[in-house]
Amino acid sequence: MQAELQQLYGNIDIYLFDQLLKGTYDKCKSVLDAGCGGGRNLIYFLKNGYDVYGIDPNPNAVEAVRQLSATLSHTNATENFVVASAENLPFEDNTFDLIISSAVLHFAQDPAHFQDMIYSMWRVLKPGGYLFARLASDIGIETQVQDLGNGRYLLPDGSERFLVSQQLLLQYTERLNARLHEPIKTTNVQNLRCMTTWCLQKV
Repeated sequence: MQAELQQLYGNIDIYLFDQLLKGTYDKCKSVLDAGCGGGRNLIYFLKNGYDVYGIDPNPNAVEAVRQLSATLSHTNATENFVVASAENLPFEDNTFDLIISSAVLHFAQDPAHFQDMIYSMWRVLKPGGYLFARLASDIGIETQVQDLGNGRYLLPDGSERFLVSQQLLLQYTERLNARLHEPIKTTNVQNLRCMTTWCLQKV
């Protein structure tokens, strides 16, 4: 069973898998993974006829996901995967039905960089489309993180991240005139770090 699930979905983010199980993205055709890495969240989409794109600033990651695409889908163009940054996406406005941003936004250098990434992804998302974001937050560990300035914090696990609060996510949801189609959900890993899932629909 484990091998079969691994073959179907790969090492997919569990909360992205949750949205697939709920059928949220059933009508989506085009998918962009903004910060795709080696493509761990794209296996299901490549195997099931989606028009799949990905960007990553790491050329080695882009090459790896191109090879993954060529292996899993004979129709998906390897040119769909390019070296680029989330804040400067090389696509036209209103291009994608679904944008995935998994473990990317917490690498923002400061609030302006965070905003640039959000607005860039929102620009290329079609009306009615979905943004799936998973990012580090201070939700539940507010008193255990050390403020380093510019929105960046030292976490109890020793890592340094740009952290969002629930208030900030709700402010951006309103600013984007977006619909929060799932409640904001946060996983607390033994008070060492917290990862939050932020699911928006563009209206």
